Amino acid sequence: MKHQLLTAIIIGSMALLLTACKTTAVVSSVGLRYEMECAGSGVQGTYLVKVWAYGNERDINIDLLKRYAVHGVIFRGYTGKSGCPAQRPMATSPALEQERTNFFDPFFNIDKAYNRYASDVGGGFERIRVGNEYKIGAVISVAKDMLRRDLEAAGVIRGLADGF
Repeated sequence: MKHQLLTAIIIGSMALLLTACKTTAVVSSVGLRYEMECAGSGVQGTYLVKVWAYGNERDINIDLLKRYAVHGVIFRGYTGKSGCPAQRPMATSPALEQERTNFFDPFFNIDKAYNRYASDVGGGFERIRVGNEYKIGAVISVAKDMLRRDLEAAGVIRGLADGF
């Protein structure tokens, strides 16, 4: 009797877990595994960044690195290195992405609007094996002025002149 009850509980809990773990097309930005650093000076109005993503070699493509580059410019900023200054994120609040999901979910997932602001500089990928996964990087140009202008027009971030 105990064995049957235990089996029924296990099967019931597994069924609940399977129904709760449905996959969706929307990828949350919480827990994204990427790094950004300055990759030199771009043309006026752009940032030139090197984006590193972690994961399976087949899962990382240039579109994902563009997404991470735009996400990083908005929410994380990036580190500098010799002769190249670090940049602060455009968003002043780290919780902005969760507060404005109605804007950022389509922006990063459905519409893929981030592609308007990022472009591949060329030069291919760099691959570094880290344990049982890869760290894959590429240089991406982000149109920061156009991105800021569009985010301000949508009311997502405050304008630079709004603080005075």
